Amino acid sequence: MAQMLDTYRPRGVRDVASDKFIAAYAAHLKAGDKLELPAWVDLVKTAPRKELAPLDPDWYYIRAASIARKVYLRQGLGVGLMRRQYGGRKSRGTCPERFEKSAGGLIRHILQQLEQLELVEKDTEGRKGGRRITGKGQQDLDLIAARLTKEMPEEEEEEEETAAPPAEE
Repeated sequence: MAQMLDTYRPRGVRDVASDKFIAAYAAHLKAGDKLELPAWVDLVKTAPRKELAPLDPDWYYIRAASIARKVYLRQGLGVGLMRRQYGGRKSRGTCPERFEKSAGGLIRHILQQLEQLELVEKDTEGRKGGRRITGKGQQDLDLIAARLTKEMPEEEEEEEETAAPPAEE
């Protein structure tokens, strides 16, 4: 058992920090010119509660990478659930804050773009539908994750291994 822990290297999307993976996959999508940016990308807000559009010029790629990662980790996600996951608190002045969902059209558009790239497909076998990752999509995301683990310094690997020691009984 101890030998396995010494030779174990994280290889999947779950094994890589989410912020690093999303940044790397967004750069991959942007470099490959895989996503078609809509004309309204610099004007649209990501949620009704927001006052301004995102300031980062690459925000569309970052959101697409985040959505692809969410679908990879949890099959059968739909637009409604993602609206709740990307939602947040709405400031109502002096009134108490309330939770408000994110914009659904933006999420739907990104999912349609990912479907055109054959990274995601509609889940017809599931109870409620939603989206699931395709074989090509899983291969693409695992490739980026494996590339990130190769670049990961030895110190970070040791920290990850010591952070969660296996329970031996």
